[in-house]
Amino acid sequence: MSYQMAADMLERRGVPLKAIADIVYILQSAYYPELTDEECLTSVQAVLTKREVQYTLMTGVALDELAERKLLPQPLQAVMEADESLYGADETLALGITGVYGMIGLTGFGYLDKIKLGIIGDLNDKKGMIHVFLDDLVAGIAAAASARIAHRHEGAKVYPHDFSPE
Repeated sequence: MSYQMAADMLERRGVPLKAIADIVYILQSAYYPELTDEECLTSVQAVLTKREVQYTLMTGVALDELAERKLLPQPLQAVMEADESLYGADETLALGITGVYGMIGLTGFGYLDKIKLGIIGDLNDKKGMIHVFLDDLVAGIAAAASARIAHRHEGAKVYPHDFSPE
């Protein structure tokens, strides 16, 4: 798989990268007022260059699409069609993406999974398509891209250190 295949897969499923970048901006702009839309998009693109993210995305989208075509075995098919709240495998898969940039990605994901910001809510509420995995994967990508910005920010506080024994 490649970055372009991952980006194309998202676009095909109705998720433009800019929609993910918009979420990243909302998450990080309060901490970094000079943050630009371009930096957010660059961060989303950087997350999508990671092969483990690409493979996770491919797996989740494949399961959503198989469920749409009614090709999963029962009772998994029924669970996917109902978007069963206790299913949890969708969140578990997305958590693999959040870990790419540390614990801040995990907390960002939890927040996004709860409030369903932007395109995440659109995917969650869309009728006629199954996005059991995709809404969580998009939240994971946004959370990881947000964490990447936090880790790379030049204005991050540097604490003094003293390595001399007391």
